[in-house]
Amino acid sequence: MLNLWRKINSVAILGASYLVFAVCTEVHANSLLANNNLNLHGQVNIEKSGRQQNLINDSIKKLPTSAHKNNNWIAQINQVKQLQNVSPTDWSYQALKDLIKRYGCVVKFSPQPATLAPEPSFMVKPQEAYISRAEFAVGLNTCLNRIESIIANSPNVPRSTVEDVELILQLMQEFQSDLAIFKGRIDGSQARVQDLEVSQFSTTSKLRGEAIFALGSILSGGDDSTVFGNRLRLEFATSLQGEDLLFTRLSASAFPGFTTETGTFQGSLSFAEDTGNDIGIDTLYYSFGVGDRLNIIVGAVGLEGDDIAPTINFLDGDGGSGSISTFGTRNPLYNPPGDAGLGITHSPIEQIKITAGYLAGDASDPSSGNGLFDGAYSVLGQIIITPLESLTFAATYVHSFNQSDTETGTNLANLQSFTADLFGDQLPTVNSSYGLEVSWELNSRIVIGGWGGLSKVSNLATLGQPIDRGTQDIWDWAATLALPDLGSEGSLGGIIIGSEPTVTNSSITNLDEDSDRSLHLEAFYQYQINDNISITPGVVWITEPDGDIQDADDLVIGTVRTTFSF
Repeated sequence: MLNLWRKINSVAILGASYLVFAVCTEVHANSLLANNNLNLHGQVNIEKSGRQQNLINDSIKKLPTSAHKNNNWIAQINQVKQLQNVSPTDWSYQALKDLIKRYGCVVKFSPQPATLAPEPSFMVKPQEAYISRAEFAVGLNTCLNRIESIIANSPNVPRSTVEDVELILQLMQEFQSDLAIFKGRIDGSQARVQDLEVSQFSTTSKLRGEAIFALGSILSGGDDSTVFGNRLRLEFATSLQGEDLLFTRLSASAFPGFTTETGTFQGSLSFAEDTGNDIGIDTLYYSFGVGDRLNIIVGAVGLEGDDIAPTINFLDGDGGSGSISTFGTRNPLYNPPGDAGLGITHSPIEQIKITAGYLAGDASDPSSGNGLFDGAYSVLGQIIITPLESLTFAATYVHSFNQSDTETGTNLANLQSFTADLFGDQLPTVNSSYGLEVSWELNSRIVIGGWGGLSKVSNLATLGQPIDRGTQDIWDWAATLALPDLGSEGSLGGIIIGSEPTVTNSSITNLDEDSDRSLHLEAFYQYQINDNISITPGVVWITEPDGDIQDADDLVIGTVRTTFSF
C-alpha cells in the first residue's frame, strides 16, 4: 500500500497540472477563441513549425464550440478508435481502451473525484467522432481521480489498480509536451484577460460609436448642389441586473439634406440631420424583462416608434447602414411617434409578438397644451407573426394627435408642415395609420420584403383660413430586395421600388389631392471594407416629384456614405 501511495504521489504533481489545465480550458474557452491568434473554427495561426504546430492545431481543433453555454461540458466518447492522433498502432491506443473499459473515464468531465460509473452509452455524431489530444489529457486526469477515489474508499486495493497507476503515469508523460504548449497559451490568455479587466471602460457598460462622413449631390431636379457632411453617435449600453438595458445616445451632426433645395420631402436621405455639430442627448431609455415573455421599455428622450415596434425591414440601418433614404429605411408610419413614453412587448408563443406603446411629443414641457397627456401623442400597436424562421409578417396601427407628418412623401402628405409654410401656423391634426409589412429570406443571399400603408389625416381647425375641416387619404407602398454578402462577406446590395406617401383623396376645401403618383427608385451597394468601415454609394430617383408641382423634372440624388463603427 505504501508503494502504491508513493506512486500516486509521483503522479500527483503532473495530475494536478492537468487538472488546472482542464479547468482553465473551460473557463477561458471563449478567451482562446477570441484571441487574435485563433479564428472562429479554433485553428491556430501563430508561427510554429513541424510537429509542434501540428500538436497545437490538433489539440485545439475540436474544443467544444458551445463551451460558453455549458462550462462543464466535454464531449463523451466510448470508442478509442474515434480518437484523433491516436492510431491503433500506438501503445497508448490499447492502454486508453483498457482504462475506458475498466473505469469509463472518458466521460463528462468534473474536476472533483467521481465514483465509478457505467460505461457511457452516448454516441457522438459521425462528424464529431474523435477527441483532441487536449481532451485525451483531461480524460487521463479523470481516470486518475477515479482511481484515487477507489483507493480512498476501498480497504483492499486490487493489484490491477496498482498497475493502472503506472500505466496512467506513462500516458501522462507521453502527453507532457502538449500540456507545456497549452499551459503557455493559457497563461498568455489569462494575462490578456487581466489587462482587459484593468483597462475596460466599465464593468456594467459598453461604449459603441458610429461616425458617418457623407457626400451628397442633387444630380437632377433641383439646384445643382454638392455637400459634404457628417453625423456622429456615441452609445452607452448599460446593464444593471444582467437582463436589462439602460440605453443612452449622444449625437452631433451637420448634414441638413436637400429638402429645402428640392422643395419636397421625397428622396430625403436617412442620415440627414443638422445640429450644427452641437452634441446632446439624442436618446435615453430603459428596458427590462418581466419573466420570459414580457418586456417593458420606458423612454425619457428620443424614444421612437421603431424602438418599441420592430420594423422587420432588412434594409433598416437607421441611416448608418442599409438604405440611404428615409423612405427606404422603414414604413413611414413608424416615423412620427416620439419622444417619451412607454412600450410593452409580449410573446405568448415563440411565433407571435404583440407590442403596444404610448409616446408623447412634449412630455417635459409643463406649459398649457403640452406635457405627457395634454400635448402631441401617439398610441401604437403591432402584431408580428413568424410562421417560418425565414418568413415574418407584421400588422401595425398608429393613432396620433399632432404627430401626423412622416417627413417623407409629398408636401401635401405632410399637412402640418405644409400649412405652417402656407399660413404661418400649422393645423392641429388627428390621424389613424395602418400598415402591413413582410420580410422573406429566400436564402442566405436573397431577402425580399415590402410594406403598404394608409393614413387618414383630419384637420381639427381652419385657423381662420379659406379651408374647411376634412380628411386626407395618404397611401404609400414599397418592395425591397436585399442581397447580403454581395461581392464580399458583410457587404450588402439593396434595391427599393415604391411610392412615397401621397394624398390620393382629400375632403379639405382648397387642399386637393396630389395630381400625380410618383415612383421612388433606389439602389445602393454597401461595401464592407472590414468590421469597422463601410463605404456605400447609392442613388435615389424620384419620377414626377411632388404631385402638386406640374411638369417638374425627375429628381435624382446621389450620395457616398462612409460609416466608421467602433
